[in-house]
Amino acid sequence: MLKTLLATLLPLAIAVPAQAAALDANQATARDIFSHLIAYKTEVGQAQVPVMANYLADKFRAAGFPDSDIHIIPHGETAAMVVRYRGNGSGGKPIALMAHMDVVTAKPEDWQRDPFTLIEENGYFYGRGTEDIKSGVTVLAANFIRLKKEGFVPTRDLIIVYTGDEETTQDTMDDLVKNHRDLVDAEFALNTDAGGGELGENGKPLVYGLQTAEKAYASFELTTRNAGGHSSLPRKDNAIYELADALKKVQAYQFPVMWNDTTIASFKALGATTQGKVGQAMRDFASNPHDAAAAAVLADEPSEVGKTRTTCVATLLRGGHADNALPQSATATINCRVFPGVAIDSVRQTLQDQVGPKVEVTLVGKAITSEASPLRPDVVAAVTKAVHSIRPGVAVTPVQESGATDGIYFRAVGIPTYGVGGLFMKNSDAFAHGLNERIPVKSFYDDLAYWHVLLTTLAGPPVTQ
Repeated sequence: MLKTLLATLLPLAIAVPAQAAALDANQATARDIFSHLIAYKTEVGQAQVPVMANYLADKFRAAGFPDSDIHIIPHGETAAMVVRYRGNGSGGKPIALMAHMDVVTAKPEDWQRDPFTLIEENGYFYGRGTEDIKSGVTVLAANFIRLKKEGFVPTRDLIIVYTGDEETTQDTMDDLVKNHRDLVDAEFALNTDAGGGELGENGKPLVYGLQTAEKAYASFELTTRNAGGHSSLPRKDNAIYELADALKKVQAYQFPVMWNDTTIASFKALGATTQGKVGQAMRDFASNPHDAAAAAVLADEPSEVGKTRTTCVATLLRGGHADNALPQSATATINCRVFPGVAIDSVRQTLQDQVGPKVEVTLVGKAITSEASPLRPDVVAAVTKAVHSIRPGVAVTPVQESGATDGIYFRAVGIPTYGVGGLFMKNSDAFAHGLNERIPVKSFYDDLAYWHVLLTTLAGPPVTQ
């Protein structure tokens, strides 16, 4: 009987993650929340964001947050969520804390594991949204719960802002800043969905990037039109050929080199540890951003080109209507990542100038741009303290990211925003938006501790000497 019982229990014991036995109460709470959040299929079209928001609302209520400070704002099939942690007001205006609840679509048949089950395996958490960015949703919620349990009274209000469509239209953030500014207004914002630490392939920390600027996302359509006709009677004027000629002009064009305080500081810091000609170009550019040779080297490096200029690239193509007819129209989509402070329409006009008057250039949907956020000494000091609490001695440098997040909406309405995610990862482990998305287990729990230090430093009582 004993052997039978052991044989029954042994597989169960093996299935329990080894890390779980060593978790403290705060880590266990966070892991439980993380597991629930990954299970919600908050992809576009699934209408699961409001369901997930209600789960989180229950967690906040159970921790002692009143209903009056928990807001779920419906928006079509999705929603935004705002939770306010009341402070005593001695520290000034609130701090906003950001993450998004939606994820990029994951097809289970393509994954090696169920993307909507949190799986801990070989030192990693697997699942859609583990990196982008349900880990951020989790650490903010878990820290609010922990701080409330500890009786922490912040010197200023802390406001969690969870959006519901960052991966698609970003309408929920647009709605918040335009129609619910009173709920989210803040002196500055901290974004879990940007910034973070880099680990070398040997697992040792290399650098921490504090994001102070991000490029705007804008797509344009290039369209050529023609009367068409029968394919047996071809003419020189052909919508597809004319579009192809226009695309070659876009491919050949480079936007002017640009820089700001963030990019100069970033290149200076990264150049000190980057080897070879790229490292030399970083150092040369930081010393003299008019150095055309250094800018050319950076432009040839895929990971760096977006830091020195606006970039535009063809991403979609369609044209014609029948295989035996001359095309009446052809259209290409050009996706641009616009340098901070550059007007969207100026990019459209530049594209128009390159392709000529016969090609229509139109903006697809909406686009928004913003200036870089100033380097606040209090934010830099608090982030540095929090980073060093989990990764002692790691260099902290400002960075500009080529991607775009909801943070651009805060910056656009005058709320400085800082990407200060606490995850440290290897570049080879970055599978956000892709198959088998994962984060290191250690990095998740470090991120949890990092945010506790960051929040209590920025919104805690002054330290007496």
